[in-house]
Parts: sequence; C-alpha cells; structure tokens
Amino acid sequence: MDNSNVQSLSGRSKVVSDKKLSFVERLYLPAIFKGMVITLKHLLKRKATIRYPETKREFSDIYRGRHVLKRDDQGRERCTACGLCAVACPAEAITMVAAERKAGEEHLYREEKYAEKYEINMLRCIFCGLCEEACPKESIFLTTEIVKSDFLRDRFIYGKDMLVEPIDKPIDISKRQTPAVLAFKKEKNRKHND
Repeated sequence: MDNSNVQSLSGRSKVVSDKKLSFVERLYLPAIFKGMVITLKHLLKRKATIRYPETKREFSDIYRGRHVLKRDDQGRERCTACGLCAVACPAEAITMVAAERKAGEEHLYREEKYAEKYEINMLRCIFCGLCEEACPKESIFLTTEIVKSDFLRDRFIYGKDMLVEPIDKPIDISKRQTPAVLAFKKEKNRKHND
C-alpha cells in the first residue's frame, strides 16, 4: 500500500523535521546545562512548605472550612429544616429530618418547625458554600476552622452535636457576609430574620 496519498483525519498536514544533530547536541551538554540552571533556580527559592503543628498557615477571611449552625440572639436554633441547603448541595452531603416544636420548647427553637436531625457528610462535602447562600434564615455558615482528620469514616458525619454553635461561645461569621448585607442588618426599620 502506498502511504504517500494517506491524509490525516483532521485534514491538517504534519511537518516532520529530519534535522541532524550537531556533535555538541549529541553529547546532550546544552540540555544538561539547561536542566542544572532550572534546578539551581528552584534551590534558591523560598520553601513553599511550612511545619504544620508548630506553624499555622494564615487563611483568608472568606476561607470555607467546617460548617456551623448558628443560634439567634436569645440562644435558639435558627434552622427551620426547610431543606433548601440540602437541595442546593451539589454533593448531596446534607440530610435532615424535620420535627414540630412542642409546647415549652420555645426557648430552644425559634420557629414551629425545627431540624430534629441535621447531618453533613464531610467526606462528600466540597465546601462550595452553596448551603449558606441558599439558607433563608442565615442558619448555616462555613467557618475558618479546618475539618479534623481521622481514620474512621463514621467520624466524618457531623450531627447537630458538632454543628450547632455553643451558647457560651458564639462564632463570629461577620467576615463571611458582604458589606451590603451587614448594612441592611443595621437599618432599624427593616428587621431581618426576627
């Protein structure tokens, strides 16, 4: 079969160089010299690694880390188990079970409906932040904390015991909100999420 009439599938012609190497190029000295120059440049650069337990890396204010379920000013859980965060989650990492608030539980939950069970599978979570954007009650936020590593998969399913912020230590999330949202909240004639 004659290969002179064979066309490439893309229709583009290929240019093949048949240049002979000089004596110096055959010794590969220029290539070795170029490689040594690149190696020396990298040796003189500042190291990119840090010694983690002793030195902590500084994160941006908008770093997306571990989730937190916020409480309101009176210490009640803000989450109403509407499910918008679970629907917005592209990794399907959030699951919840809604329940009705009983008489006498007004100091625990701010709405009639609350999340009896709220779980986030941290192994599936991609920390995109869509859950906090979807939440109409500003209940869920991503903090600057790192999710701790572990050897067992079961420990990466965070329930309400690990997600709801403690009453005595509220977590500051003001840097996660835009200046427009913070300005809106300061207006006294517009009550936001009361």
